[in-house]
Amino acid sequence: MESVNAKYVSQKVSKTRWRPVSHSSLQQPDIFATGSWDNEDNKISFWSIGDHGRSDMDDGFEGDPQLLCEHKHDGDVLDLQFLDQERIVTTSSTGAVTIFRHHQNSQTISVSRRWPRVHRYPCDNAPCTGVVCSSPEIVTVGEDGKIIVFRADQEGVIRVIENADSSTIHAVTYLRTTEILTVNSIGQLKLWDLRQQSNSPSQILSLSGDRLPLHCVDRHPNQQHIVATGGQDGMLCVWDVRQGSTPFSLMEAHSAEMWEVHFHPTNPDHLFTCSEDGSLLHWETSTPSDMPSFLQGKSNYSAAGTAARYLAVRWPRLEGTSLSSAPGSAQTPVKVAWKRLTCCPARRCLSTAWMYLDSVLSVGLTERPFLSTDRSQFERVVSAQ
Repeated sequence: MESVNAKYVSQKVSKTRWRPVSHSSLQQPDIFATGSWDNEDNKISFWSIGDHGRSDMDDGFEGDPQLLCEHKHDGDVLDLQFLDQERIVTTSSTGAVTIFRHHQNSQTISVSRRWPRVHRYPCDNAPCTGVVCSSPEIVTVGEDGKIIVFRADQEGVIRVIENADSSTIHAVTYLRTTEILTVNSIGQLKLWDLRQQSNSPSQILSLSGDRLPLHCVDRHPNQQHIVATGGQDGMLCVWDVRQGSTPFSLMEAHSAEMWEVHFHPTNPDHLFTCSEDGSLLHWETSTPSDMPSFLQGKSNYSAAGTAARYLAVRWPRLEGTSLSSAPGSAQTPVKVAWKRLTCCPARRCLSTAWMYLDSVLSVGLTERPFLSTDRSQFERVVSAQ
């Protein structure tokens, strides 16, 4: 029987991320961070779905997300990523990059380091659109077409690739320790080797035909040459960066923009995508082949959407358990479109993050901002505007 807990909040939430847990810990994460946008005062907030000693929970139900602490954030929060268990990096519409520290004993947040206006145009600030962290290194990208490298333990900027792109860079991820991938607004996937002093990419891959924007990118955790991207047309593209300059697999995933794509970090035959069309899709394969079927050039799968808008999907570390397969062939990926929560009617969902294979964290838009936990087959935390 479904058990849904909803908690309404007073801010528009743009991004959400689970706090990572120790690799040696057997506990599931129970604290997550959110960032807000389009508010008079934007905030970075930490929430809990467990018992963290708070006494002000009389107005909620068991399992409700509880606000632990919050801190003012200058500008809209455009991206979030945890640097470690205590620090989280945010990117802002003002072009700033900030490291916040969560003090768990006192449940307070402080600014650990801030780089203001690092992304900018000659006459104005440029939004910082994406961040990826490999502690202590931080890499950001922005609308100004720059790639900027920081270190959390140093005040200055380590490196700036000024003219990395002539268009907006939408997202960035690590391919290997010293290599990053970026996607831009003209349908290009670029590979950068940070060991080289050159300001040119070592490889450029692109979609043929209309150069539609790519919005998101992720790499396969075990086969690092395999990369997935999603863009404006809702297509899921899978690339092999060792071979050719075009994707080897194209799938019709969504009917509108795809905002995020992520491989499951420990079970990489699970893939997740979310979209403007309101669907959060779980791609799964149970084929005995060594290579999942969504890596075998399959295509033309249709998606069923809901009336919500999903903007992000993310998780920290996931256990090696398996899900029950949805109806479908064992030789093709199974896509499961999440049903809209009964407490979130016909809205736009902005962000979602998987904690474990049986739980998901998501953020969205509705008439009233809310946080919700759905404890049915999967547990999910939803935040909406």
